[in-house]
Formats: sequence, C-alpha cells, structure tokens
Amino acid sequence: MDMRYGIAISILITAFSSLIFGQQTIFNVPSADVMDKGKVYGELDASVKFNCEPELCKFSSFVPRVVVGTGGNVEIGLNVNGNLQPGPDTTTLVPVIKWRFYHNEKNGWTLYGGSHLYIPIRNRSYNVGNYTYVAAAKAIKNTRLTAGAYVASKNVFAQNAVRSGGQFGFEQTVSKNFCVIADWFTGKHAAGYFTPGVSFKPTSKVTGYVGYSIGNSGAARGNHYFLMELGYNFN
Repeated sequence: MDMRYGIAISILITAFSSLIFGQQTIFNVPSADVMDKGKVYGELDASVKFNCEPELCKFSSFVPRVVVGTGGNVEIGLNVNGNLQPGPDTTTLVPVIKWRFYHNEKNGWTLYGGSHLYIPIRNRSYNVGNYTYVAAAKAIKNTRLTAGAYVASKNVFAQNAVRSGGQFGFEQTVSKNFCVIADWFTGKHAAGYFTPGVSFKPTSKVTGYVGYSIGNSGAARGNHYFLMELGYNFN
C-alpha cells in the first residue's frame, strides 16, 4: 500500500469515529438547541475529498444519525460512524446526551453540556471512549456565538492520547430559511478542524448544510474536505 494511503486511512479511521455527533450541531460542534419532548430528527452526513495530496488522500464517509427530545431540556441521540472508503469500515455506535441547563431568551444566554460514548463494533482499535463538553451560547439579534471546552479520552480524537481544548461556533441568520454558520475545534488531532459554510431550509421539515472543513494542521498539504448534511424533522 502507498504510504500516503496508509497515513490517510489512519487519520480517517480516527477522525470519522469522532467528528460527527448524534445530536443537533452547527456542523460538528454541538449547538445550543435542544429538541422538544417527543420530537425526532434524522440526518445523513457525507464527508468527501476528491483529490489525493500528501497529507490526506481522497475518501468518502457517510454517517446516519438520529436525535430525540426527551423533555426537561434534554435530548438523546445515536449515530453510526466509521462508514469510510477507501479502507476497512470501523463501525462505531455513539449514543449521546445533551442537557441545556440554563436558557434565558431575554438576556440571550444558554448554558449546556453533554457526553458521547464511543463503542467500536467492527475493526476496532480500542474498546470504549468518551467525549464530554460544556458550553455557553449568546444570542445577539440575528447572531449566536458559542464557546465551550471539551475533553476526549484515549483514541477518540487521538490514538493512545487524551485530548482537551476549546470548541466554538458562529450562526448568522440571514432569513428564516438561510443561515451563515461556522464551527471550530482547537487542537492538532482528528477533530481539529475549522468548518465554515451555510445551512438552508427548502421546506419546514428539511434542513441542508454545506461546508468545507480545514484542518488545524496540514491544510496546505491537503488536510481539507467537503462536508454535506441533510436533515429531516419527522414530527
């Protein structure tokens, strides 16, 4: 196998077992939104790189996920990660929970946190992992800014290493059907990407996202790719 393919596959096995979360997100960073009780949301996320470069060769990854509101400002979710080509799939089940423990529409502040449990099923390189975060969001007219901190156990964001840092988001509502959005995980690891783009709602039940993820390291050598997401509100 070409060494660059080996490096790319190694990066991606780690990256796509951790980048997409089974809950409401901006792109990858969990958002301040929480599903109402009984509401169900499904999404299919596709990450695609079309050309080969030294840092990261071409690939595609498809991740289905579902989110359910349980009431009490809590939502739970599940996604199935690790559906990656080229290379062997590293199927990973990721049950998650998010709790919005403070929300005040008058002052615009929201405080929330959550946790994700990673359970590798196929071609696993570890037994179980965890990513936990706490964050704050501030709404100012049509803009919402998000900032938080995270910690990820060994093998979730980096092989055989614990990683922690900051996570940030930006959401600018242009109209009721269109937003300019971006998010960013700090750090030089599998989740360390800045992703700007847009979200749009062609119907009341359908939401689309289109962005471009740029690595915190190796971007000039090819560590970047397209990220597309399509979501559907079932009720």
